Amino acid sequence: MKKIIQSYFFRLLRLFLGLFLYALGTVITIQANVGLAPWEAFHMGLSQKTGISFGKIVILVGLLIVMVSVILKEKIGFGTVLNMIFIGTFCDLIIDWNFIPRIDNYGLGILFMLFGLFVICLGSYFYIGSALGAGPRDSLMIGLKKKFSSIPVGMIRGLIEGTVLLLGWLMGAKVGLGTVIAVFGISFILQLTFKFLRFNVDDLHSESVTETVRNLGVIRKES
Repeated sequence: MKKIIQSYFFRLLRLFLGLFLYALGTVITIQANVGLAPWEAFHMGLSQKTGISFGKIVILVGLLIVMVSVILKEKIGFGTVLNMIFIGTFCDLIIDWNFIPRIDNYGLGILFMLFGLFVICLGSYFYIGSALGAGPRDSLMIGLKKKFSSIPVGMIRGLIEGTVLLLGWLMGAKVGLGTVIAVFGISFILQLTFKFLRFNVDDLHSESVTETVRNLGVIRKES
């Protein structure tokens, strides 16, 4: 029982470290000032149009996506819910702390964008590795793939990101070379990061909320 409690404690620590790093990487890519990644463009566009902070928009969009994922009967874990809440919260905190400079040099901005994508991938390694559930956007992609099984997952992801990028651009978000780097570079950087850290997603079983509650219920009974 003690080992199980310790396991959940360290998994939660890993999850929150991953969420913070993901938020940090997101803000770095914004401050690179060379163009926003698709979801960041969508969130920034909504933020500019509504006057709601970037982080709160991330939370609200995440909530909507989780609701759609539930309708699609996709597995939702505690990590999914915490991802929805805390990435946006951490983004606002990091922006408010104002310790990441806005880059005005284009070449340096490209390097900053690449570094931000690496930090995002590192954050993904930690939070996915906690095995407490996929993030809302990943859950949506998986749910749509199951719903439209004849469509390749790459096409589904491309359609989702293409749609949010277009909407973000129409709302005034900055699109540029950094956007292209984010779209085509994130998968390559993620693959390299996971390979370097010897992390195989196929070996991972992410718990749903039901499974976690059941496991915690067993601990309570044994105590």
